[in-house]
Amino acid sequence: MADIKKTNDLISVIVTTYNRPDALQLVLDGCFAQTDRNFEIVIADDGSGMSTRELIERIAQRAAVPVTHVWQPDEGFRAAASRNKGIARARGKYLIFLDGDCVPQRDFIARHRALAAPRTVVTGSRVLLGQKLTKAALARRLPIFELSTWFWLRQRATGQINKVLPLLTRLPDISRRRVNGFVWRGIKTCNLAAWRSDIEAINGFDETFTGWGHEDADLVVRLHNSGVARKNGFCATEVLHLWHAHEARDREKQNQERVIARLARGTTRAERGLHEPEHAVEENQHADVIDTPSLLEQ
Repeated sequence: MADIKKTNDLISVIVTTYNRPDALQLVLDGCFAQTDRNFEIVIADDGSGMSTRELIERIAQRAAVPVTHVWQPDEGFRAAASRNKGIARARGKYLIFLDGDCVPQRDFIARHRALAAPRTVVTGSRVLLGQKLTKAALARRLPIFELSTWFWLRQRATGQINKVLPLLTRLPDISRRRVNGFVWRGIKTCNLAAWRSDIEAINGFDETFTGWGHEDADLVVRLHNSGVARKNGFCATEVLHLWHAHEARDREKQNQERVIARLARGTTRAERGLHEPEHAVEENQHADVIDTPSLLEQ
């Protein structure tokens, strides 16, 4: 496995989205402002309407990095299937998962590249934005990924963010980042990075997890069971999570119980995952896939 820090290989950023084009706009703005430009964006769309498609087509035409849009029909919350479609279309050996309401800071990809290590998954964290700040950011298309220290200190003082230290501090790849054993806390696929080969080996996300909850923990459990180590990306890879109302969580307990059982059994492979026939990439793509070359390729 090549050292991505030394080779500067392409990274694939897989962004999940569903019917929130204003938030996706801010996320893409943050992606396009990255200091590390050797990446592509794959937008994994869980059934959004035409407004999202039109936004992506419009933005991608002038994007400085390649943008791909993969879409699946809206049949309820199916994040696992959507992410698998994104993985199937990604070209990078290293994958970063980002949600369409989590705005990356300008060094987000550079920091993930610096933390990458063989057979290791990196679980990042997030700064939660309040409803008032989120509304203002969306209405004014604020470049929140590059605002000043004083701005964030004011937002913390008024309760519009839940923490400020990660926005002011960058810690190197210290030994304390290593997570020993399986720890549930901090697993969020709104900010997670792993090697494609490690994800392929466990058959990707398990698409039998439907409804909100714990398909991300299931992925990390199965990576853990297969011998993949884990690092914590605190004070390095934080994203700015825009406020939103909670999804329905009627399947959360059931999904959590499945993950706990898999940890105990040592399960590694998804029941229905990345290696299903529908994820096979053919030379001629389906009508629900939009490839937009970057300006660098034109």
